[in-house]
Amino acid sequence: MLDATYIIKRPLITEKAAWESSDRNRVSFEVDKRADKKQIKAAIEQLYNVRVASVATNIRKGKYRRTRWGQARTPDWKKATVQLHGDDRIDLF
Repeated sequence: MLDATYIIKRPLITEKAAWESSDRNRVSFEVDKRADKKQIKAAIEQLYNVRVASVATNIRKGKYRRTRWGQARTPDWKKATVQLHGDDRIDLF
């Protein structure tokens, strides 16, 4: 079992995330690739003291980047979009 601070790596602060946070009460996080939805839900509830309605995850594939020495590939990472209960909020912005 992973610790909550190891499961949640960082919140994703983008234009789409800001819109979803204000309109749909959803927050996006970069999470550990080994964590499942139950672990992510428990970690968010523990760290932010909110109620989580649902969790959607997807694996984001790394991109090929041109570097000085040729091509390199950025690593794959896991994104979790968390739907919060209607009365709860996480203020990241």
